[in-house]
Amino acid sequence: MMEIEGLTVRFGGVVPLDGVTVRFEAGTCGLIGPNGAGKTTFFNVLSGFVAPVAGSVKAFGEDLLALAHFRRARWGLRRTFQTEQAIEELSVVDNVAMMLEHVPGSGNAAARREAAIEAIEFVGIDVDPDTKVGTLPARDRRLVEVARAVVGKPRLVLLDEPAAGLPDEETEHLGQVIRRIPEATGAQVILVEHDMTLVGACCETTAVLDFGKLIASGPTDEVLRDEQVIKAYLGTEEPA
Repeated sequence: MMEIEGLTVRFGGVVPLDGVTVRFEAGTCGLIGPNGAGKTTFFNVLSGFVAPVAGSVKAFGEDLLALAHFRRARWGLRRTFQTEQAIEELSVVDNVAMMLEHVPGSGNAAARREAAIEAIEFVGIDVDPDTKVGTLPARDRRLVEVARAVVGKPRLVLLDEPAAGLPDEETEHLGQVIRRIPEATGAQVILVEHDMTLVGACCETTAVLDFGKLIASGPTDEVLRDEQVIKAYLGTEEPA
């Protein structure tokens, strides 16, 4: 569970996050909003790449902002990015195992390889783990990113548009993987995604940002029917 209070970020005169207060319950929660709403900035604050000017973030009762960014990874924060981070010249297993190199208690190289193979199997990549990432199709490369986020014992998994560009069948498989993460790992998952079908399939609750402000939060089906949310996405007129 995460509790965010009054989170504010300023870049000069731009305020990508403006006093955001929201609670993310255990399991998989959605974070949606139009482009430029502040979603990736929110992830960057949690990851330690951006320092807020105000606000607090508590995850599992701990003050996340008090941890240096490298300690957040050791604590159990994992994330994917909109651009792939895996190194094409390295194997699938090496790309996943490297996420554990500086995590206490992850064991020796053999133990890290074993944990990496478990993560690869968990996300459903059906190739030799020593295959180079650069030879994989788009679906499997995207799943490598998810495997890197769930390897070991993550506590907080941030997924930034993991389904972007995937066809429906592959998105459906990805959704099945995402739904299993909390139960399999015990981690809190926050999903940023523009595919509302995927959000509806994975997330019991969803929060919505627009121009850096929280405009809705609650059960996903109710949020997706909210008139203010529809307006933010579609630019529709408010009802008379």
